[in-house]
Amino acid sequence: MMLIVDVTKGMQTQTAECLVIGQITSDKMVVVLNKTDMLPKEKRAAMVEKMTKRMKQTFQNTKFKDVIVIPVSAKPGGPDSDAPPEGLDNLVNIIKAESYVPKKIVDAPALFAVDHCFSIKGQGTVMTGTVLQGRIKIGDTLEIPSLGVSKKVKSMQMFRKGVESVAHGDRAGVCVTQFDPGLLERGIVCAPGSIHIAFGVIMDFNMIQYFKSDIKSKAKFHISLGHETVMAKVTLFSSPAKNEKSGGGFDFDREYQFDESYSKNSEKSDESDGEASLPRDRFVLLEFETAVPVLPECIVIGSKLDTDINANLCRLAFHGKALKTFTTKDFAKTDLPNLKIYKDKCKEGVVERASNEYEVIVKDLVKKETNVDLFTGLKVELSTGEPGVIEGSFGQSGKIKVRIMQGLKPDTFARVGGGKKKKGENTGFTEPVVVKLKFKRYIFDEKKKMIQL
Repeated sequence: MMLIVDVTKGMQTQTAECLVIGQITSDKMVVVLNKTDMLPKEKRAAMVEKMTKRMKQTFQNTKFKDVIVIPVSAKPGGPDSDAPPEGLDNLVNIIKAESYVPKKIVDAPALFAVDHCFSIKGQGTVMTGTVLQGRIKIGDTLEIPSLGVSKKVKSMQMFRKGVESVAHGDRAGVCVTQFDPGLLERGIVCAPGSIHIAFGVIMDFNMIQYFKSDIKSKAKFHISLGHETVMAKVTLFSSPAKNEKSGGGFDFDREYQFDESYSKNSEKSDESDGEASLPRDRFVLLEFETAVPVLPECIVIGSKLDTDINANLCRLAFHGKALKTFTTKDFAKTDLPNLKIYKDKCKEGVVERASNEYEVIVKDLVKKETNVDLFTGLKVELSTGEPGVIEGSFGQSGKIKVRIMQGLKPDTFARVGGGKKKKGENTGFTEPVVVKLKFKRYIFDEKKKMIQL
């Protein structure tokens, strides 16, 4: 990746965002300090050297610690000047030295990234772009997922020369049977059936360290994947990482904890919080406002693009890869109930009295109109330490009976009284005995079933 920096301004907000994108998408980077001719001639060398040191210091906190910085003036004196460029030969040599040919993927379904589209009268519609994988031949059928149509390849050109086929890495113009080019300015074209339109995605989560705000569940973010950027509601969830039971990675068979929010300090808080001290696999469910074509395991970036560009804040919030796509419009009803994301719940009531050493009457644990049958058999614990089980309702006012299997401790029995207390009677204890009902509930379970281990 080549990062262009205005030497008279240095690292700006958008420049820093490009650096973040480079860290996510690239393995190598060259920094170009442009407009060096705008610096005072007598101070130019010193100012360029100072900016170069500043750039290298900035990059020490990135994956590009040994970044090469090249000073350049592409057009000295401005657009009307005839002065030759300065530093371009050095830049070209560096690019040649740093460039490499990636491994070509040709034995895979064709993917073609379209960056421009136009029609030629009597010929068809031409799509220009780059082959991301696979091979395309004249006569092949290509699908345009965003339009839901397929078109036959009539002819192809590379650098204005006709070719019979193109493969991974080739830049080409592909002419297909006629369609309105205005419907596809940019996007992905593929072998039929290799890409699906997604209404939602599950991705792994990586916080971008320069994003200063918390990322909260149910918030909306701009989601960029491929050539598309759409709005989506996010749901955050996590699970202990790579333990023996889970094996690590996303799996519908795993159980996940709902997370209200993530911040750049989330991992540090995990390390200091009991059982959560285990590293955690973090994930995000994205529910798109508009369906988009999604490549398997494509890079996904979440951002707040509506942030004021002059606020000097990084708008890029998180990134990851698409792990699971939902291709049906009603996936919230058909697929999400299979996603075991739970919230920890706790209800509290107060022991009104003890019927005997093995049974207490509890109030305020449920509302009067609540169906107590839903709670029957659930385990509770008294604030004095005794475990119990809900047996059923008591009367019509919302009170419940709790069976204390091991019996009440003598102090507890004395505290709650051995029978119904008379009005105004004082047992000598001011603190009530609290009953806690702890359970978890899957957030996508329509029946809202309460689950206990």
